[in-house]
Amino acid sequence: MKAKIHPEYNEINVACSCGNTWKTRSTLGKDLHVEVCSACHPFYTGKQKIVDTAGRVEKFRQKYGSKTPAKSKAAA
Repeated sequence: MKAKIHPEYNEINVACSCGNTWKTRSTLGKDLHVEVCSACHPFYTGKQKIVDTAGRVEKFRQKYGSKTPAKSKAAA
């Protein structure tokens, strides 16, 4: 590796809007503020809701939810 061409890789603090903070390393050079993290994101916390404005999810479940998978020719 060539000397003096790579950026500094320093430790920085990352702060989320939920109040969670942690330390990581980055070439950014200053502290970082994020809006969501793994502690507050709905997908990771299990509080995710399906937004269904026109009933599309329910239509899909009614149409395809009760069907059983077709038997393959090899099994028959």
